[in-house]
Amino acid sequence: MRSRVWGFAISLIVASACTVMLVEVVLQGQARGAAQTAPAYRAPRTPDGKTPNLQGIWQSMNEANWNIEPHSADFPRLAAMGAADAMPPGAGIVEGGTIPYLPAALQKRKANYDKRATREGDPEIRCYLPGVPRAMYQNMPFQIIQGTDFIMMAFQYAGALRTIYMKPTPGPADSWMGWSNGKWEGETLVIDTKDFNGLAWFDRVGNFASDKLHVVERITASSPDHLDYEATIEDPQTFSRPWKISFPLYRRKEANARLLEFKCVEFSEEVIYGHLRKVPLN
Repeated sequence: MRSRVWGFAISLIVASACTVMLVEVVLQGQARGAAQTAPAYRAPRTPDGKTPNLQGIWQSMNEANWNIEPHSADFPRLAAMGAADAMPPGAGIVEGGTIPYLPAALQKRKANYDKRATREGDPEIRCYLPGVPRAMYQNMPFQIIQGTDFIMMAFQYAGALRTIYMKPTPGPADSWMGWSNGKWEGETLVIDTKDFNGLAWFDRVGNFASDKLHVVERITASSPDHLDYEATIEDPQTFSRPWKISFPLYRRKEANARLLEFKCVEFSEEVIYGHLRKVPLN
C-alpha cells in the first residue's frame, strides 16, 4: 500500500514539473513571437496627416567632424593649443571602417592632412559651408522644418541653410551644399543630392570628394527623440566603389532649445585676408 502511495506521489511530482516546463516554453515562445512581430516605430504625422513629422532640433553625438574613419587620439593641429585642440578618439561612422579611395585620391587625402591647419586646409577654418553630409555631423545643432513641397534644414554653423525639394527640380549650379531632391519611402525621408562644387571636406583630417560626388541620404525616426541617419556616397573620380556612413541623431530636449547665432566669418577674417596686410600682425 505504502509503495502505491509513493508511486502516485512521484508520478504527481513528475507531471507537475513537466507542466511547469511546458508553461515556461510556451511563455518564452510567446515573448519571442511578440518581439518578432512588434511593429516598427511610426512617427507622428504632419498636419496634413500624410508624412512622418521629423521636425525639431537635432544633433549628432560622435567624433566624425574630426575624422569619419575610426581613429585614435592625436596631437592638436596647432601645437600652441595643446589639449584644447587635440583630436579625441572616435569609432568612426564609415561602414566597414575604411574609405575606398582610388590611389591618386588617397595621395590627395594625405596632402590634405599635411595642410589641414593652414589657410589652404580645412574649409571649416575659413567658415565656408560644410557641405553634405558633413553638415549632419558637425557637432552643432540643426533644425528640420517641414512643408508640403519643401523641407528646410537650418544649421547653427555659419547660418547654413539647406532646401530639400519634394518635387524634383534640377540644380541651377554647383555649390558647397549641392542640390537636394527628396521623396518619402514609407517612414523614411530619402534625399538625393548632386551638383557639388568639390571644395568641401568630410572632416578635419582631409577626407574629401570631387565635384562628381553623389549622396543619397535616408532619415528614419526610430523613437520620438532619435533619428537613424545613413548616407550612400559615390564619386567615381575619387572612390573605387560606393560606401556608406551611418549614425543616430538626437533631439535637443532642453526647455529653451533653439539655434543660436554662430556667424563665423568674423572669426576667420585674419585667416582669409591676413596675408594681404602690408604689415602682418605679430
